[in-house]
Amino acid sequence: MITPRFKVLVSMVLAAVVSRLIPHPPNFTPIIALALFGGAYFENKKIAFAIPLAAMVISDAALAMFKGYTFFSSMRFVIYSCFALITGMGFLLRNKVKVVNVTMTSVTASVVFFVISNFAVWLGLDGGFYPLNLTGLIACYVAAIPFFNNTMFSALIYSAVLFGSFEAAKYKFPVLSKVTA
Repeated sequence: MITPRFKVLVSMVLAAVVSRLIPHPPNFTPIIALALFGGAYFENKKIAFAIPLAAMVISDAALAMFKGYTFFSSMRFVIYSCFALITGMGFLLRNKVKVVNVTMTSVTASVVFFVISNFAVWLGLDGGFYPLNLTGLIACYVAAIPFFNNTMFSALIYSAVLFGSFEAAKYKFPVLSKVTA
């Protein structure tokens, strides 16, 4: 049975994903916030992973089709794996959605994404730009710092919008608070 809560949650995920398709600064996207949001609010854990991930796949396909982005790559697997890990982090927010919890989890998720994705870049999954030694690893992380700022700020902003909007909607429309098994 599709509940009003489920419809609103899916609509919010889809709306956030659409923002990936409009011009934006590098790494200023809703992906971390979407993963946390899905993990926090979709009651069924399979759906918590599936809906945001499906939205990512669809938007990635659109970006590949209309903007020439690479769709199939080793990095895409790393990004989706990070996305799944961050969705799992969102489970920690279940029934604990408070500003401090969402903020700390958004920052932690941003750091996790930064560490894992840039380690994969260093390994050469994105073309092999860095030597596979300590100097190359450090150079890779240093070069990624400007992208980290956008990743973290977008995670914080999109999380504030998604979590704040849904919590406000639950307050105004109590039917959205009802969770069914």
